Amino acid sequence: MTGSLSITRRRLIALGAAVAALAPLGALAAPPAPSLSPDDQALVDKAVAYLQSLNEARGRFTQIDARGAVTHGELFLKRPGKARFAYDPPAGLLVVSDGGRVIVSDSRLNTFTAYPLGATPLSLFLAKTIRLDRGVQVTRVARAADGFTITARDGHKQTAGQIVLTFTDNPMALVGWTVTDAQGHTTQIRVEGLQRASGLDPSLFVLTDPRPKRPQRLM
Repeated sequence: MTGSLSITRRRLIALGAAVAALAPLGALAAPPAPSLSPDDQALVDKAVAYLQSLNEARGRFTQIDARGAVTHGELFLKRPGKARFAYDPPAGLLVVSDGGRVIVSDSRLNTFTAYPLGATPLSLFLAKTIRLDRGVQVTRVARAADGFTITARDGHKQTAGQIVLTFTDNPMALVGWTVTDAQGHTTQIRVEGLQRASGLDPSLFVLTDPRPKRPQRLM
């Protein structure tokens, strides 16, 4: 059972949904966050405004984990609080945020595990009001030929894990994120064709335990 739970946790970390809460990142203290230049702060504000406007969206994703394994799937986002990551077969993995919890269902391992949404980096995207200046420390803003990246870490726990959000400029879009844990293991999520949507089926964000309930023993 311990081995199965460990695998499930690694998969959730790979998704970028549990940098600080689902696995220990070690006791390494993070250095103080540098102050941002006005130009860097302008890019952070631009990213926040974009994420704030992304009420409903859908697209595809590609995940590259720390071992180089590649998986694909479909994602759905509905702010505040809801997301669905459905991995293509044969992965057997489904990750759903229902507004309060992030639930991981793995049909291959026959596991069904829930974690608080607020303890995961998914809360960066799904909060009702997106803030990158409260509970999160932006440590770096880097420009690229076609966009920019924002590196952030948990501002409360002061752990060594971090998440890097990648955006394009033209058009403005979130195209992925990379999670690094305290051991230096990185996992990348590339988002492909993320498009605004409307009227997403509420059932996409409801996940019940598919495992049969064990009969209660009579005393």
